[in-house]
Amino acid sequence: MNREVWDRWCERGILALVLGILVLGPLALGAVRNLEFAIIQFLTVGVLLLWVVRLWLAARARLLWPPICWAVVAVCFYAVARYWYSDIEYLARLEMLHVLVYGFLFIAILNNLHRQETIQVVTFTLLALAMVIAFYATYQFITGSNKVWGQLTPYTHRGSGTYFNPNHLGGFLEMLLPLSLAYTLTGRLKPIPRIVLGYFSLAILAGIGVSVSKGSWIATALAMVPFFGVLVLQRRYRIPAVALMALLVASCLYLFPKSVFFQLRLKQMFSQTGKVNDELRYSMWMPALRMWQDHRWWGVGLGQFNARFGAYRPPEVQMSPDYTHNDYLNSLADWGLVGSVLIAAAWLLLVFGVFKTWSSVRLSTGELGGKTGSNKFAFVFGASVGLIALLLHSVVDFNMHIPANAILAVTLMALITSHLRFATESYWFRIHPAVKTFMTVVIAAGMFYLTSQSFRQASEYICLQRAARVAPFSTARIQLLTRAFAVEPQNAQTAYVIGEAFRQQSQEGGQHYEGQEGVDYRVLGQRAMEWFLRSGALNPWDSRPWTGYGWCLDWFERSSESGAYFWKAEQLDPNNYHNVNQIGQHYLETGDYAAARPWFERSLRLQPLDNMVAQSYATLCVVRLEEAATNDLAGRLQLLKR
Repeated sequence: MNREVWDRWCERGILALVLGILVLGPLALGAVRNLEFAIIQFLTVGVLLLWVVRLWLAARARLLWPPICWAVVAVCFYAVARYWYSDIEYLARLEMLHVLVYGFLFIAILNNLHRQETIQVVTFTLLALAMVIAFYATYQFITGSNKVWGQLTPYTHRGSGTYFNPNHLGGFLEMLLPLSLAYTLTGRLKPIPRIVLGYFSLAILAGIGVSVSKGSWIATALAMVPFFGVLVLQRRYRIPAVALMALLVASCLYLFPKSVFFQLRLKQMFSQTGKVNDELRYSMWMPALRMWQDHRWWGVGLGQFNARFGAYRPPEVQMSPDYTHNDYLNSLADWGLVGSVLIAAAWLLLVFGVFKTWSSVRLSTGELGGKTGSNKFAFVFGASVGLIALLLHSVVDFNMHIPANAILAVTLMALITSHLRFATESYWFRIHPAVKTFMTVVIAAGMFYLTSQSFRQASEYICLQRAARVAPFSTARIQLLTRAFAVEPQNAQTAYVIGEAFRQQSQEGGQHYEGQEGVDYRVLGQRAMEWFLRSGALNPWDSRPWTGYGWCLDWFERSSESGAYFWKAEQLDPNNYHNVNQIGQHYLETGDYAAARPWFERSLRLQPLDNMVAQSYATLCVVRLEEAATNDLAGRLQLLKR
C-alpha cells in the first residue's frame, strides 16, 4: 500500500471513532458518569493516534489553523493552570479532563473531517440518532414510563430519551432540529433523502415537545426566528419556509390544547401571584454571582461550584444543586472573569468565522444555494442556528456541563469552522518537520495522560458500583470503598462514605457486622474519625466530615472537645438543615435541652417536610423542659411546706 491508501484508512478510522463518541455519549445517559466518559477519553486517544500517523504519512502535511484555534488552546492552557491552584484536586481534575477532551476533539475534527462527504456522514448519523432517541422519548411520554435503560428517573410523564434529565434531551435535540430542517429545505439532495430528513425533523420536533422542557421549548422557538427570517428573505426558499413555519405553528396550536399535561406545564411557568416560576433557579443564580464577586478574576476553581455552594446557600435551597442552571454564571463562578473571557472569545471567533464563510457557502448561481441547493450552506446555516438554540437554553440550564451535549456542540463548531477553507486559503499552514515533531510530542503527552486517567476513572467507578450493590455500612462495602480510594486517593466523597460506615458500625456495635465481631466501638469510632479527617483535608469546604467527627467525640463522651467541629461545620454551611440538626443533637448529648430546642426549630423552618429528626427531637426538648420546670416547681413548694 502507498501512503495515500494508508492516509485514507486513517481518515476513515478517525471518522469511525468520532462517530462512536458522538453516538455513545447521548446513548449513555449523556456520558455524565465517569465510566462512560473514560471510554470517550480512550476513543479520543485513538483519534489523536491516527492523526499523528496521518501527520507523518503526508509528504506535505498541512494544518488548518483559523483564529478560533488559538482561543481553544488558550482555554485548555487556562484549565490546566487553574487546575493546579484549585482547592479540591479531584473535582478540578475531572473538569480539566473534560476541557482537554473537547479541545483535542475540536482541533482533530477540524483538521481531519473537513471534507464535504465526511461532514454529511457525521450529519446524517447524528440526525438518525436524534430520531431514534426522540422516538424513545415519545414512547416514555405516552406510556408514562420514567425508566431509562431500566434505571428510574424522577421525571414522570416526560420524555428524557436516553438522557437522565429531559432538559438535556431537549438541549441535544434543539441543536439538531435546525440542521435537519436546513438540509430538508436547502440541501442538495434527491427527493427520497429529502423526504426522509423531513420525517427526521418531525420526530426531533416531537422529541423536543415530549421532553416538556420549558427552556428547550423557548430556546427552540426563539432560534426558529432567525432560521425562518433568513430563509424568508431569499426568493427561492420564501414559500417553502413560510409554509413550513405555518405548519409548525398550526401543529403546536392544535396539539397543545389537546394535552392537559402540556397546559399544566405552561401554567407552572407562573406562580399564583403572576410572577415567573423559576423553580428555584434564581436562588442558585445569586450564590453563583456572589461566588464570582468574591473571586472575581480566577473564580472558585474548576468544577468547584457545588462544593462551595454551602457557604452561599440560601435557606430555601436544601438540595445539592451540582450546577447553577445557568452556564454563563457557572463559568463566572468556577472560571472567573479571565476564564470566562477566554471561553467567550472562542464563541466570538466562531461568529467571526461564520460571517467570513457566509458569502462563499451562500451563493452559487445568483440565488441562495443555486437551483439544486447547497449542502455547504445547509450545514453552516443549520448548525449555527442549532448552536444559537443551545446558547439560549444555557441561560436556564447547564447543557454545556453534559459531556454528550458539549461534545456535539464542539463538533458542530469544528465543522462550521472547517468551511473557512472555502472562503480563504490564509488559514492553511505548511507543517515543517520541527513543528510536526513538536505537535507529536504534545499530542503524545495528551494521549498518555488521557489514557492513564481513563483507566483510573473506570477502575474507581467499577469499585464504587460494586460497593453500592452490597449492604450499607457493611464490612464488604468498606473493603470495596477502600479499594476505590486506593485507586483514586483524592476523592473526598469516598473517604467520607467510609468514615460514615465506620461511624454507623461504632454506633450499632461490631457484633452486627460480619468481620467486626468483638471489635470495640471505640476502635470503630476512631477509624471513622481518621476517615473524616482525611475527607475534610481533601475537600475543606464540605461540612459533613466535621459533623461526623464531632458526633464521634460526643459518642466518646468528649463533648467539651466536639463543639469546635460543629461550629466549623456551621460556618461552612450555615443554612443546611442537616448541620443544624447535628448541632441540636450535640446539645442533647450534653443535656442542655434549652440550647438544643432552637436548633431543631430552626431546622424545621429550613426543611419543614420530611424532617422527622428535628420534629421528634424538638418535641423531646419541650417534654424535658416541661418536666424540669415541673420538678423545679414541686421542689420549691416542698421547701415552702418545711
